[in-house]
Amino acid sequence: MKAIFVTGTAGSGKSMLTSKILEYYQKNGVFASALNLDPGVESLPYRPDVDVRDYVDIVQIMKQYDLGPNGSMIMANDLIATKIDDIQNEIHGVNPDYLIVDTPGQIELFAYRASGPFFIQNIDADEKTNIFLYDGTMIVLPNNFISISLLATSIKLRLGLPTINVMTKTDLIPDKIDQVLKWSSDPISLEEELKTLEGETYSLATDILRTLNIGEFAGDLIPISNLTGEGMVNLQAALSRIINLGEEVED
Repeated sequence: MKAIFVTGTAGSGKSMLTSKILEYYQKNGVFASALNLDPGVESLPYRPDVDVRDYVDIVQIMKQYDLGPNGSMIMANDLIATKIDDIQNEIHGVNPDYLIVDTPGQIELFAYRASGPFFIQNIDADEKTNIFLYDGTMIVLPNNFISISLLATSIKLRLGLPTINVMTKTDLIPDKIDQVLKWSSDPISLEEELKTLEGETYSLATDILRTLNIGEFAGDLIPISNLTGEGMVNLQAALSRIINLGEEVED
């Protein structure tokens, strides 16, 4: 089994992309299934084969421990690690070739608390990779692009997985796609755009840009439309290079 984790900021389209990956694999005769790891989600655009909500009840946690929404989400995400054996047994029962893992909406709860990296390290899979989502509507400004790239780098460091960077919601920013892709592959052009910033903001942004070496890290940013699924062929090819030693799924 190959495990593909889908991460990104809240609202970046993790669940929708999970559904598109599932559709793509299923259309090509590949046995893929989905694991929902978000205990607080109310509805999903796909039917998860394994669902953490069957093991962690956010409403019950709020009542039992007299917690508000934020405190209950923190506890719920930490409890996921204690349920890993049960979740793993259910995954083994499904026994997919590819497991698409839709991570919690609040990326900080998954990546920066101990439970997320623990889950990744201990889930039983032959190969593991991470897809990090750059929300297209957030990165049309150069300082925002740098901020999300910094987050993507931090998430990669925390999770310790090979990472594919994806730009989502491209159907909402059709006139900005080429510009963002240019920034991802040409740090000099991005630094030129930063000159519109002033004072400390400019200094901070340029320092981060030079430290990150964005041209190397985000140079292969893959544009995806969560609405139409356009770009899935390129994403699948990138996944194959990492987890299938270059062997692609036939389209």
